Amino acid sequence: MSEPFLNIRGIRKTFGSFTAVRDVTMDIAQGEFMTFLGPSGSGKSTTLYILAGFQDPSGGDIFLDGRSLLATPSHRRNIGMVFQRYTLFPHLTVGENVAFPLRIRRRPQAEIAERVRAALKLVRLEGFEDRKPANMSGGQQQRVALARALVYNPPVLLMDEPLSALDKKLREEIQFEIRRIHQETGVTILYVTHDQEEALRLSDRIAVFSQGEIDQIGTGPELYAAPATRFVAEFIGDSNFIETSIVSTDGRQARLVLPGGAMIDGVPLHGAASPGGRAALLLRPERIDLQRGEGEGALAGEVYDVTFLGNNVHVLVGMNDVAPVSVRIPFGHAALAGLTPGERVSLRFNAADTHAFLEPPAA
Repeated sequence: MSEPFLNIRGIRKTFGSFTAVRDVTMDIAQGEFMTFLGPSGSGKSTTLYILAGFQDPSGGDIFLDGRSLLATPSHRRNIGMVFQRYTLFPHLTVGENVAFPLRIRRRPQAEIAERVRAALKLVRLEGFEDRKPANMSGGQQQRVALARALVYNPPVLLMDEPLSALDKKLREEIQFEIRRIHQETGVTILYVTHDQEEALRLSDRIAVFSQGEIDQIGTGPELYAAPATRFVAEFIGDSNFIETSIVSTDGRQARLVLPGGAMIDGVPLHGAASPGGRAALLLRPERIDLQRGEGEGALAGEVYDVTFLGNNVHVLVGMNDVAPVSVRIPFGHAALAGLTPGERVSLRFNAADTHAFLEPPAA
């Protein structure tokens, strides 16, 4: 089996007594779009800066195409970088900004002119060569930064929250452009964001960071449908968590008793558990079937709120001694006709659509 294109092995970074990154390990294929997703302080940007050579790791190694990068200074790694702030030279034109990496590499003038033209065409900024960054929108400036990072054909492109300064509509437009550019160039991209929707929209795979470690790596559908930890379940998509008691276990499945006394069998269980233990049951809002009246649902409650959200409707259902449960129903569904706060409803769901995460014993 061939070696991965980019191989990260046991990367660790400490600042005094604080460990910012702990044993980060992953393999990245050539041409892959890998996103580092996680909250602020989770270690994703620190890992990216170590890859770029801006910080030295406290342990571990990084191999690009079979060769360690650690002894190579950042300016010789031939890795492209796009930052949150555009870091364009304000006194230079767009063409001069894009040409800068080629000029410091002392490329011939004819080659520089051709590569700048091609890079600006790639980001759809033909004709902007003589404009100054101050006379461009934020989205256009980020396209210039992207062109500058790609103009010398780096094997790897690193992007650190490049769209967080843009408004939602513009951010979505540039996301589409980044995805298109990745497909056209085949460059390997490592992308940092705290925005789960952005990660799902762009990535081939996602590495979910938490407290300096990777909780799980997978495609968007894998992380959503089969989260390995409660943190991943909470961070990817919307979620409800219901506290339950474990009645019995069979391999990696459990029988649980829900608030109100109903039983549910065949729930995927994360971790080894014993009868009598506690588990948090994950329920995705769109996988819950709401029925009017008490019915035979696993849970029963009262409608607290009904909110129209365009293609779906959010219904908040309250129950005794349980946090309100969020339910999402497609707009126009029969269950919504005349549904108002105060109405009694029952909730049904399939065990296969749920996950149970063990809760620590009470102190």
